[in-house]
Amino acid sequence: MNDNILLESGTGEVELLEFVVANKHYAINIIKIKEVLELPQGSVTKLPDSNPAIGGLILCRGEIVALIDLSFVLEKQHKVDQEFKAIICEFNKVKVAFNIDTIVGVHRVKWEQILKPTEISINSLVIGNIILNNTIMLLLDFEKIVTDISPSTGINEDRIVDVDYKDRHDVKVVLADDSPLIRKLLRDTLTKAGFKNIKIFDDGKQALTYLEGVFEEKGDKFIEDVQIVITDIEMPQMDGLTLTRKIKEHKILRKLPVIIFSSLITDDLKHKGKSVGADGQLSKPEIGELVTLIDKFITEGK
Repeated sequence: MNDNILLESGTGEVELLEFVVANKHYAINIIKIKEVLELPQGSVTKLPDSNPAIGGLILCRGEIVALIDLSFVLEKQHKVDQEFKAIICEFNKVKVAFNIDTIVGVHRVKWEQILKPTEISINSLVIGNIILNNTIMLLLDFEKIVTDISPSTGINEDRIVDVDYKDRHDVKVVLADDSPLIRKLLRDTLTKAGFKNIKIFDDGKQALTYLEGVFEEKGDKFIEDVQIVITDIEMPQMDGLTLTRKIKEHKILRKLPVIIFSSLITDDLKHKGKSVGADGQLSKPEIGELVTLIDKFITEGK
């Protein structure tokens, strides 16, 4: 797949691949997809005594890739013993495949068109809903799907133990991430590291509104309320690339260090963060490095 379909980052738009599993329509950010394969029957090597959500192993251009049985994850039905399509993805520095039934097409939508699940319809695997052509597409949390199967690939409680404590109570942090799990783990991690002043938002729009409010009240003295911003990339309403661009285009707030902390940070995709002026970029498993990077920017700002 072409990872540069959106020629400019931070436009507030996203390219989504719409696909079907068990007659339900789902979506994935194209930036996560490396390739789409047609796999014939018998192309999956089953693993003995493995997690039932792991369909087995497949070959992709000579590389062995684990296949997650999306039919089982979503419907508790195995469907890897027949001909199928697979999307090859890379995030959290892990390459993994997912089986799907059919591809509907590619759509460019605005992040603000992606609706947050309501309290009634909230599902841990769905991070957003998109209405398109009178059809509801469910934007899946593929990182959580992988982390649930293999916790070592993402942020988990074990990583919190490795963070060293230092008195950082006076450092004022703004954090934007749409995942309740990630927000909790980041709060717990930063608290364990000694941070006390953390304002957390579940999308970029909320974070930007807060930052603009601080500027309106404090002007050049905004640093009294916020010293650094940490943001995910994928978020309904406003993504992290757009949030970063808007901060860096602001006449005063541009002085704020912005760290993009996302599963989408790979060597191939770091140019997107650089193009919007991000001061630092880390992949989500690198929780210890995040604390180190915060310390670096705070020290440099003094």
